Amino acid sequence: MKAVVIHAPHDLRIEEIAPAPAPGPGEVRVAIARGGICGSDLHYYHEGGFGAVRIREPMALGHEVSGIVAGLGAGVRGLSVGDKVALNPSRPCGECEYCRRDMRNQCLDMRFNGSAMRMPHEQGLFRAEVTLPAGQAVRLSPETDLALAALCEPFAVCLHAVGQGGALLGRRVLISGSGPIGCLAVAAARLAGAAEIVVTDIAAPPLRIAAAMGATRCIDLSAEAAALEVEKTGKGRIDVVFECSGAAPALRTACEVVRPGGQVITVGLGSEPQFPLSLVVSKEIRLAGSFRFDHEFALAADLIDRGRVDLSPVLTGVFPMEDAIAAFDFASDKAKAMKVQLRFGGD
Repeated sequence: MKAVVIHAPHDLRIEEIAPAPAPGPGEVRVAIARGGICGSDLHYYHEGGFGAVRIREPMALGHEVSGIVAGLGAGVRGLSVGDKVALNPSRPCGECEYCRRDMRNQCLDMRFNGSAMRMPHEQGLFRAEVTLPAGQAVRLSPETDLALAALCEPFAVCLHAVGQGGALLGRRVLISGSGPIGCLAVAAARLAGAAEIVVTDIAAPPLRIAAAMGATRCIDLSAEAAALEVEKTGKGRIDVVFECSGAAPALRTACEVVRPGGQVITVGLGSEPQFPLSLVVSKEIRLAGSFRFDHEFALAADLIDRGRVDLSPVLTGVFPMEDAIAAFDFASDKAKAMKVQLRFGGD
């Protein structure tokens, strides 16, 4: 069967690999239908990794996927051949200290599809078929669009982040950075009842998608550098900031616009900024990070499945799996692309 495999920076290949094994007890085999290209996939494609993580052996990419059940192992309940499913790429050990504390996203022995942190690498899901524990497959309704279902993983990241921000009902929210996570965070914040959602970026095209996702106001800081000055008055007017860009200046801006006692949730990864300690202390800002997700994956699948959210504006391109290189190149152009997906044979 075919898979999308990275060997080195800009050495992405469509390869024939061994078929997915027959599912054993408690396992399910899934024919992949759609797979979204994530920022981490792009780091592997362009740089061979990120931070200290580097490709040391060929690895199938991909962790944002949906598909159709093609086979069931003994003892699997709640799934049938032909079911549409979203696949959770996160597999915590269930036994470590943090798993026992119901903080499974902090698992000490986490396995995450499409990650080179381990050796051998944890293979990704950009494969024609995969066999994995049935608990990673979330059943969907027959009418659910598998393209939208493949957004469960990044949307779960945003639901987890919004959960870190506490009650948003009636709150004024600022989202810094309108990439895929920023735009999906708009949907999550709207769902949580935010009264106003301001989104900032330094480019206009992604802001147009943020507006389509329901942002109240979108600000291109490259054209309106002083647009946030009004939000800094009176020690700050924003209740909660979700910093999704990972840009060094953004954390200071977040601490300047948030009100005393407000919250800044850091979601984006990037440079290591100078920490605005004096603002955090003097304004009693509650600062928190947000990393991946846990129970939110099933919630994301449910919300998409029931049509409670419309995430379609973030989908800006679909390529056949055989054209993966063109898809990755297109996804790298932030002026044109938001979320780009590969289409496999599973749909």
